[in-house]
Amino acid sequence: MQPFKVLVALCIALTLSTGAFAADKLKVVYHVSEADKVGFALGNMLNHIQGVGGPENVEIVLVAHGPALKAFHDISADPKTSERVAALQGNGVQFEACGNTMNAQAVGLDDLLDGFARRDEGGVVRIAQLQSEGYLYIRP
Repeated sequence: MQPFKVLVALCIALTLSTGAFAADKLKVVYHVSEADKVGFALGNMLNHIQGVGGPENVEIVLVAHGPALKAFHDISADPKTSERVAALQGNGVQFEACGNTMNAQAVGLDDLLDGFARRDEGGVVRIAQLQSEGYLYIRP
């Protein structure tokens, strides 16, 4: 029975040392690059917040790049997307847009739904940075 206890303690220590928990708050980065996955990703994020017992238990960042960013253009965003983004922001979710994609699509922050931050280093670089800070990676 002693080896089992050691194994359990080791697993717990490894889980806690990953940095995915900050003061018992799960840190997650959602990655969306495909336009047809945006609604699914936003729904997953809402379910994620509910599943962990509320926004006080999770810190979520959505990083959007490529064709998915067009779903967040203010002028053409689906009303359901706009509503979900606002609801998620009300629950503390941060929305970040790839600066390279913004340049390619010739849009500025004013052209996106409210609350987006521009990541000049690029979306995939930002995702890697967040992972290095202990964020768990999810790509719906």
